[in-house]
Formats: sequence, C-alpha cells, structure tokens
Amino acid sequence: MTAEITKNPTGYNATFNRYFEHSPEQVWAMLTDNRKIHRWFSGLQMEEEGELGHLSLEMGHGQKKEFPITEYKKGEVLAFEWGDDHVHFELAPEGQGTRVKMVETLPDITGQTPKDVAGWHVALDIMEAILDGHGIERTSEWERWYPEYKRLFESMGVDFA
Repeated sequence: MTAEITKNPTGYNATFNRYFEHSPEQVWAMLTDNRKIHRWFSGLQMEEEGELGHLSLEMGHGQKKEFPITEYKKGEVLAFEWGDDHVHFELAPEGQGTRVKMVETLPDITGQTPKDVAGWHVALDIMEAILDGHGIERTSEWERWYPEYKRLFESMGVDFA
C-alpha cells in the first residue's frame, strides 16, 4: 500500500502507516543504532542521538550531509531535517508489535519527489524484512514502487514532463 499524500498549508505530506510485529525497542534500535541503520539505509548514520543531535548521510567522494534532529523522545519520536524536506517517525506499542507512522513533509513536489517517496517506502519495507529475519532486494522493490508513486503524484495534477 502506498503512502497517503495530502496537501498541507506549506506543501505536502507523504504519510506511511505501518505495523511491525516487533517491540517498540526493536524498532527504535533500527532508527538509532548505526549497526542496524546501515542495514536498511546505506550511508545514513546517527551522529549524535537526542534533541540537539543530528544524523548524516554519506554522499560519496568523502562528502557528508548533516541532518539536524528537530524532535526527539527516546523510544517514541525521531524527527529530522532531510534537505528541504522533514522526516518524522513516531512509534507506538500496539498489541504484540509497534505502530510506525512516518511522515515526510515536502515543501514542493519536483521530479525527484516520487523517487524519494518510493525510496522511503522501500526503506520501511527493508527495515521490516530485517526485523522479520529475511531480506528483500532494494533495487527491484524500488523499481516496483517508483511508477506507483509517479502515477499517484500525476493523479494529483503534478506534471513531471
């Protein structure tokens, strides 16, 4: 199921609602423990955890981009800048597992947007697969979801031509 795309006063939100059959502690570790982060998002790293912390992304050729944490509540909320966008993870225990809500706030929709949103979709799929003890192939999953997101944004009147 694709993310829900909605208009907000300053742009758009891409909201992913997932349920992982794993404890909030296990899911939180996927977001904050670098040994686990690297398995679902290569190059992403928690540099300093906490309200004044930041993440970084290896951009290649020794270049790193820093993403300040904007909201942090240990075990429950991790939000950070993502270039011009903003990413917000919220975890809540539900039954035997965890409800995961991830919202990417987008000021603008560009030709890159469906690629990025498909990337987050696949990252969540990979995170869940790792927790479940199996893997999935990133590229083929992305190639499956990217056209879906492109169509979704086009159905909202966005022209990528």
